[in-house]
Amino acid sequence: MANTVLVTGGTGYIGGEVIDQLLLNGYSVHTTVRDRAKSELRLRSRWPDAGDRLKVFQADLMGDAGWAEANEGCDAVAHVASPFPLDVPRHKDELVIPAREGTLRALRFATAAGVTRFVQTSSAAAIAYGHPEKDHFDHTDWTNLAAGVPPYIESKTVAERAARAWVEANAPELVFCSVNPVAVFGPVYDNDLSTSVELVKKVVDGSIPLAPNMGICVTDVRDVARAHVLAIEAPAEDVRGERFPTSQKFMWIREMADAVRARVPEYAAKVPTRPMPDWMVKFLALFMPEMRQIKGELGNVRDVSGRHTEEVLGFTFIPAEQTLEDTVRSLVKHGIVKA
Repeated sequence: MANTVLVTGGTGYIGGEVIDQLLLNGYSVHTTVRDRAKSELRLRSRWPDAGDRLKVFQADLMGDAGWAEANEGCDAVAHVASPFPLDVPRHKDELVIPAREGTLRALRFATAAGVTRFVQTSSAAAIAYGHPEKDHFDHTDWTNLAAGVPPYIESKTVAERAARAWVEANAPELVFCSVNPVAVFGPVYDNDLSTSVELVKKVVDGSIPLAPNMGICVTDVRDVARAHVLAIEAPAEDVRGERFPTSQKFMWIREMADAVRARVPEYAAKVPTRPMPDWMVKFLALFMPEMRQIKGELGNVRDVSGRHTEEVLGFTFIPAEQTLEDTVRSLVKHGIVKA
């Protein structure tokens, strides 16, 4: 079992939950952040009792500084850091290059430091796009970049393929695998919301008063983190080269709205009850970044199976309805959504 794990992107939604579970399980954790002066107080306030078991290092995806120090003494790496903007970038390279180069940089420094296990946080974006003839996917599927996909989708696909090619060519002894989450929801720690949770907030607070004809697979941030931890702990022969989609259930936005009304009716007064016409989504996309993301998904089914992950890593996903309830209750608890 690894004793010290480097978690890149420690201030992120997934990265923070991975750190939380590692510390609870007795590990020591190193984590990288882009600006240590800004981030260390926030991290220390979240884990005030961690002491020397949590060390914070400044390191950027696009530069070498800090990576050697962050990896020193680590047995495993959970490489979570990757750009995920709310808006569509002007040029795809704003996402693709940092995602690819950051992953390869993390791999190079990890292997140079003697790290023996590397878990990459990839995405279902590397699985379920560019196949208009399909609506169900699993861990064996790959996004078809030749079909033309949005920049974020391309960035995750390129980064995972580059990582696998690099390991095969340069570090075949490294126990490498990927965790491929779908849209990640669940409890939040503060008001620095992920893109996925921002969608739930806008559904609950009335910012999206009608339900777009869009569906997404739901997974819980606690399960995504658990998959990382189990991938670090499992026998090498069980996880080497594997892909672990974390996905509990595909739901249309209207079904998510129904689940919120059923599970937390006291906070559902502004949750949409009527559908949003496709033309309205396209109009709102002119000035609402989240609608630009939704526009390309209208009417699409991308149902990614998480069964392989449950079978290999040996756990059962939290039900999507519970995840949505916990998301809303957490948003209210932190004052992000008014009760």
